[in-house]
Amino acid sequence: MIKFWSSFIILEFKKVCLVIFIALALLAAYASISFAAVGCSLNDPDRDVKRLFPEATGYKTDFITVKEAGGEELFKKIEQELGGKLDTLYETIDVPYAFYDVLKGKEVIAHIHGVNQKGIYGGMQIILATDLKGKILHFYYQKMSSPEASKFMDNNFTRQFASLSLDDFIQGKISIKDPTKESHEDFLATLRGVKKNLILLKELKINRKPGTK
Repeated sequence: MIKFWSSFIILEFKKVCLVIFIALALLAAYASISFAAVGCSLNDPDRDVKRLFPEATGYKTDFITVKEAGGEELFKKIEQELGGKLDTLYETIDVPYAFYDVLKGKEVIAHIHGVNQKGIYGGMQIILATDLKGKILHFYYQKMSSPEASKFMDNNFTRQFASLSLDDFIQGKISIKDPTKESHEDFLATLRGVKKNLILLKELKINRKPGTK
């Protein structure tokens, strides 16, 4: 009888473990799909634009996809500039990227653009404000999933990106150090996300050909 109940308990435990595993797998798949569905927009554009640029009088928003701006040829060019493949879930050719043109009167004085970037512990949202040539003026995380998130989001780290441009990343002129002890992969993901952000800004916004959406 004891042997019977031991076998029964083990069998039921295995069933429970299987159910938990399936539930976690479905949850992860749902999270990936949700993350992949849209690009990264500002949570509160009115507030964020004014916080970054107190002199601004307004902004206008463009939603642009790589497919609309240049199709497969541009997609491959972006991968080449990035130095690696784009993710098949959240970096696809038809993801709509939101670009905010910061206005002072009728004049565009800056751009704000965000991207989703996969980290070890989940997604991060990297927001850049740049001048009209693509030089970084402000950088911050709108979302950051990491046990050491506070170190990444600290101004002592994020302000080091100010004045950097895409050329600095391409030429390896980056001297920013990992602020964490055990999250180096998230640090590398941050650098990739910032570089990707600058590439998309250049290809989809600054160098956009007349006549494309």
